[in-house]
Amino acid sequence: MSRTDLMRGTLDLLILRALITGPNHGLGIARRVEQMTQGAFRVNPGSLFPALHRLAQKGWLTAEWGRSETNRKAKFYELTPAGRRHAEAETRNWRRVSLAIELALRDVEEA
Repeated sequence: MSRTDLMRGTLDLLILRALITGPNHGLGIARRVEQMTQGAFRVNPGSLFPALHRLAQKGWLTAEWGRSETNRKAKFYELTPAGRRHAEAETRNWRRVSLAIELALRDVEEA
């Protein structure tokens, strides 16, 4: 199976979900997204960092400089309370959408 291109809303949700467990830096977020999706989504820096900036502008993330596990300077991102609420709402929405699509696909296959 080839890697799937991310739709804009999908990338935002995956980033927010990657940060549910706590703050992380850009590379850590990208790794977490790939892990959560079992390799189906690989986020490149050209997509990740504009998305992180956009999410921070919306008030869903905060960013602070710190040190990575390899002692390199890195910007760490963390969900704000508003970001957590948005992630939870979008998760519920995606579950409804994915269930509806699954039902529609099942009907087509059975016809």
